[in-house]
Amino acid sequence: MNSRSTPFDELDRKIITALMANARTSFAEIGTAIGLSATAVKRRVDRLRETGVITGFTATVKPSALGWRTEAYVEVYCEGAAPPRRLAEVVRDYPEITAAMTVTGGADALLHVRARDVEHFEEVLERIRQEPFIRKTISVMVLSHLLPESPEAGASHPAPEELPGGAAGVR
Repeated sequence: MNSRSTPFDELDRKIITALMANARTSFAEIGTAIGLSATAVKRRVDRLRETGVITGFTATVKPSALGWRTEAYVEVYCEGAAPPRRLAEVVRDYPEITAAMTVTGGADALLHVRARDVEHFEEVLERIRQEPFIRKTISVMVLSHLLPESPEAGASHPAPEELPGGAAGVR
């Protein structure tokens, strides 16, 4: 974000903090808390959305309520230099992958995977390993979340049973 092209002040920070705590907080409630009218808060939120500071509003859902009971992080090691664009194309084909990023260190990418159970996770891992440029993977299963209110403890993806394409979204 370029601060010269996008004015961002303390009131904007307070609005964003309120929305991050609860995106359903009304503009009137936020305005009362920070000393602005609801209309002024709305104008600021609209500007923050237009400039890309606020990128969206989501609901955080307990993953197990959606059928995701198993969670893991998978380090992906590629043959040669796999371009991030190619990795992005592949991970989009896996609804079980809830986050993916390129990383520094030995691995080329890190995937956050959610599955119904260990058997489903193993199926996903085997499909990932079948990609022609994947050399190896190293998986770490999540046992519990030490910060249960963190975004990583929530989910924004549908349950496996609700995915298009039938059985748990397997393609």
